[in-house]
Amino acid sequence: MDYASTGSEALARIESASDLDTVEALRVEFLGKQGSISGLLKTLGKMSPDERKVEGPKIHALRESVNDALAARKDALETAALEARLASETVDLSLPAPETPRGTVHPISQVMDELAEVFADMGFAVATGPEIEDDWHNFTALNMPESHPARAMHDTFYFPDKDDEGHDMLLRTHTSPVQIRSMLEVVKKNPGGAPIRIIAPGRVYRSDSDATHTPMFHQIEGLVIDKGIHLGHLKWTLETFLKAYFERDDIVLRLRPSYFPFTEPSVEVDVGYAVENGRRVVGGSGDAPGHAWMEVLGSGMVNRHVIAAGGLDPDEWQGFAFGTGVDRLAMLKYGMDDLRAFFDGDVRWLSHYGFSAMDVPTLSGGVGTPA
Repeated sequence: MDYASTGSEALARIESASDLDTVEALRVEFLGKQGSISGLLKTLGKMSPDERKVEGPKIHALRESVNDALAARKDALETAALEARLASETVDLSLPAPETPRGTVHPISQVMDELAEVFADMGFAVATGPEIEDDWHNFTALNMPESHPARAMHDTFYFPDKDDEGHDMLLRTHTSPVQIRSMLEVVKKNPGGAPIRIIAPGRVYRSDSDATHTPMFHQIEGLVIDKGIHLGHLKWTLETFLKAYFERDDIVLRLRPSYFPFTEPSVEVDVGYAVENGRRVVGGSGDAPGHAWMEVLGSGMVNRHVIAAGGLDPDEWQGFAFGTGVDRLAMLKYGMDDLRAFFDGDVRWLSHYGFSAMDVPTLSGGVGTPA
């Protein structure tokens, strides 16, 4: 067979192909399963060894030359099509620039970042836990057994099914279960226990809804476990945190005895504030003229039962915990008066209270700079 003549004819037809569809049709004609050159390759199996040595290289060379020609022609046609498209598409630089994207960072996301920045400077790590929790972590391990009246303080969303261990499942009512999970994780890594300093921000759920309550809201929990911890450490931590967050040095705290099942003793933390231009402004003593006290935090020394539930020895380790609503902190700092607006998705509200993506909280540049 005259392979040279067959190759020349094939290359000429490929070179004259005017579009990509024609190139593809030629590829199928020559190299497809039923193609003419593919058919030549199949004849090699019927040849004697001596014939195969002579004819094999010629057929393979023919196949390679046709394959290379197809690829080259396809590339040339694609390049020509791209150049034609670029020549036809123009940009009028005199037209007005498109409107700047107006998306903003939600105040809750911004405040979460602010809180993480403040506590990171104080040596706290961020810990997380599941939002679908079991009642052992959410209640029992936090010194709230089934008969404990404190469970009535939480309007809980329960699931109909239990977990594999028979525990009721629920949407967590607070971020406090992260305390237990963090202690158990530390004990798992080091059976002797180790210092813990964490914050646990996240979503929590309770069946309540009005201007200051929503079924889903955000909390931040803090936990410190170490040796020799006392209320003085707690007060200093909260005072330092609130001064950094509100970016004021005149923050005055008042600690009032209270009750929480997972801390003993327990204290509620008030801050002084004044009403200026119709909004509450945190700062100064609540006993000063024109000022009052407002509760912002719940806290206390971690109950011995909670430390034990976390796998630590309460005779060796002590600690304090605190918790507050992230949404409420955002309302106080940025002058918002209705918690429900946080979840309405009103573009006007988000445009007014939202933050630029470039407003990254830093202690040197300020943790809260509105967009």
